[in-house]
Amino acid sequence: MRVLVNGAHGKMGREVCRAVRLAADLELVGGVDPAGRTQDGLTVFTDLDEALQVLKPQVVVDFTTPSAVRQSMEICCARKVPMVIGTTGLTPQELSQWQARAQREGWKAIVAPNFAIGAVLMMQFAKEAVRFFDQAEIIEYHHEQKLDAPSGTALRTRMLMEEVHNKEIPIHSVRLPGLVAHQEVILGLPGQTLTIRHDSNNRESFMPGVLLAIRKVGQVEGLVIGLEHILFTDI
Repeated sequence: MRVLVNGAHGKMGREVCRAVRLAADLELVGGVDPAGRTQDGLTVFTDLDEALQVLKPQVVVDFTTPSAVRQSMEICCARKVPMVIGTTGLTPQELSQWQARAQREGWKAIVAPNFAIGAVLMMQFAKEAVRFFDQAEIIEYHHEQKLDAPSGTALRTRMLMEEVHNKEIPIHSVRLPGLVAHQEVILGLPGQTLTIRHDSNNRESFMPGVLLAIRKVGQVEGLVIGLEHILFTDI
């Protein structure tokens, strides 16, 4: 598969480039960086639309910013190029609108707030556990440069938990140097608590999920939100 990385010079973008290069069944054909910053051996464009026309990738991986990814989705949808999106900050309303549009226009995409396999399992375990507890709270910890708060992972966790729990679940956000991406869900009953925690100590932890999404995106229908939809199915 021919893979183009949008946001190739960012921390996640560089890690995706490295992972794709190491995957025998994938080909890194280029990257997009608005400032034109280069990497060894990588063809870099400043404009995504131009990169699509020249490189003809089969999938675009996007780790940019909310404002940038909105435009990138428009471009890729128009050209029917599937996307794997790890950029967070899009609202639930926007994602719902994109789901309807992707289905209508025959475009494919996977949007995941977290690509770490353990984080996906943490969210599923929290959804199962909250059925049996009176109250729960979410604490998410990220590096100080993360732009959005609460994180996409925390918002997704709360949404899944509130599907089976009739009380609003508070989220607390921490931004400090030295952190990467961490989250714990604390559930309480009289006399006991249960804590479900996941830690990503480096960005390599996200790469198995990103590679899985790249390989599976061509098989999904429309825009899929959450890695669990491909992790727990036979797609």
